[in-house]
Amino acid sequence: MNTPELSSVTWRKSSYSGDNGGNCVEVAPGFAGVVPVRDSKDPNGPALAFSSSAWVAFVAGVKAGDFGA
Repeated sequence: MNTPELSSVTWRKSSYSGDNGGNCVEVAPGFAGVVPVRDSKDPNGPALAFSSSAWVAFVAGVKAGDFGA
């Protein structure tokens, strides 16, 4: 999987994230087949790129409570 160029993308944080600098991830939508993800507390740090299917499975697992509280 090729990692997309991310220097000029607009990152999106969950609406459930507060403004208190909590433990949040941000995603950069708009890439075919890939979902870039980064730590919102370290915006200049590395980003991970997941396949779209892996990201959908992860989000479904979070919603289902598969990872605990």
